[in-house]
Amino acid sequence: MEQIHKRFTTAQVKALLKGYLEKNLERREVEEILGIGKARFFSLLKEYRDDPEGFSVKYCRSSRARIPEGWEKGIAHALLEEKELIDDPTLPVTCYNYSAIRDRLAGWGIEVSLPTIISRARELGCYRPRKSKQAHDREVVTAAVGALIQHDASHHRWSPYAEKPWALLTSLDDFSRLILYADFWAAETSWAHISAAEGLVRTFGIPLRYYVDSLSVFRYVRTRDSVWRKHVALTDDVDPQWKRVMRVLGVEVVYALSPQAKGKVERPYRWLQDRIVRTCAREKLSSMEEVRAVLREEVDRYNNRQVHSATGEIPSLRFKRAVSEGSSLFRPFVVPKPYSLPKDVFCLREKRVVNGYRKIELHRHDILVPGVPLREEVEVHLIPDISRGAMDLRIWWRDKMVKSVAYPLGEFPSVHF
Repeated sequence: MEQIHKRFTTAQVKALLKGYLEKNLERREVEEILGIGKARFFSLLKEYRDDPEGFSVKYCRSSRARIPEGWEKGIAHALLEEKELIDDPTLPVTCYNYSAIRDRLAGWGIEVSLPTIISRARELGCYRPRKSKQAHDREVVTAAVGALIQHDASHHRWSPYAEKPWALLTSLDDFSRLILYADFWAAETSWAHISAAEGLVRTFGIPLRYYVDSLSVFRYVRTRDSVWRKHVALTDDVDPQWKRVMRVLGVEVVYALSPQAKGKVERPYRWLQDRIVRTCAREKLSSMEEVRAVLREEVDRYNNRQVHSATGEIPSLRFKRAVSEGSSLFRPFVVPKPYSLPKDVFCLREKRVVNGYRKIELHRHDILVPGVPLREEVEVHLIPDISRGAMDLRIWWRDKMVKSVAYPLGEFPSVHF
């Protein structure tokens, strides 16, 4: 029903209220004529009694004072800077993030609402409607932290001042939505993903399952990973390096069949992507270490200061509460037998056969293996140490380490680490 001021004049309402006070009309009659309830009737009656001459039903909008001119200029400046990023085809930013603009303006002391920012964006041509997406109803539901780790990588140029793209590797706990691992790598390699798993496991423990896509780093797929017409190994018959680490840890690996099925980790990626690229553009950051500092700040904001839209809780608080209530499927990390050091778990593995000279050939190196019978198979653990520029080799035979040696990292160019 329309408001009173659109259906009656002030004089008409006054006459009805006066008739009630003079007992010529019943309250219910006035309410029925005006189409209002009891509470609204007595509110109008009080206003009329307090000031019969000044009483009015005309609608007066109470609006805030106009935004200061300096604030208007700040909003326009932030929006036009955002437009430059959107228009750059080399950056992974395709839509406007008005929430990020609001946070940035708040840092400048400009406190405005999202509708205000969007209104100015439309006026300046800094608006692009979001594309409607088809609903995806398949999702993984967990009841405890550590039940499922969503792991993925995003390969982009994270700053307009960076010379080349980097890979952001991220691991997310499915239940709490807490980001357990996030770091930049120069390239997305098996060793990068193994190192990410090590960082997570040694900090939080061993999870029950990992949820990944079907990238060759995680899964051997017959028709994709082989060039032979007559296939010998079927899909999943061969374990990539990363999956071998998962087997040693006793972690189940689950594969997503579509990008939409990994939405829970894709959404934080887009959130981080938006924030990091915009900050790097504003502060003119170019090196990985500089951008890594921005990443840490945004991950801290996501984990500790922001309520997640799906869970309605701050991820870190939800994670801690689950642990305190015993809803955790993380197992403490203990180096499994027969190994004695974590590096024998988190490593690249290759197998070789000892030749007639009691040596194995490994990437053009002839390595003497003492104490191992001829024609026996040994397992070689390769541990790249990028900071030292060294490649540590640990050779195992029948659950015993028979040799440990280090080489310059540059002598293993064919190892994709």
